[in-house]
Amino acid sequence: MSKGESMKNYSFLCEHVCRNTCSSLTKALQLETSIVRLAEEAIQQCDDEDIKYFLTELAQHSSEATLKILQKLNEVQARSQILDGITSSFEPRPPRSTKP
Repeated sequence: MSKGESMKNYSFLCEHVCRNTCSSLTKALQLETSIVRLAEEAIQQCDDEDIKYFLTELAQHSSEATLKILQKLNEVQARSQILDGITSSFEPRPPRSTKP
C-alpha cells in the first residue's frame, strides 16, 4: 500500500494551518484513544489469557502514545500563545490621553 493510499483510507488531509492545535496530532490522538477503548472492551470479553495479555500491552502502549501526543499538543498550544504574545507586542496601540 502506498503512502497516498493509506491516507485515503483514513480520510485525513492535513490542513497546514495549525493554530492552537495540530490536525495531524488531533487525529492521531483520536485513533490511539480508539485503540485503547477497543482493547479494553476486548479484554473484558476475552477468555484467552494470552490474548488478554497481548491486548493489555497494546492498550498500555496506546495509552503511552496518547500521553505523548497530548504533551506535544500542549507544546504546540504554548508555542502559539508565545507567538501571539510576541506579535501583539508589535501591534500599534492608541496613544494615551494626557488630559486629567
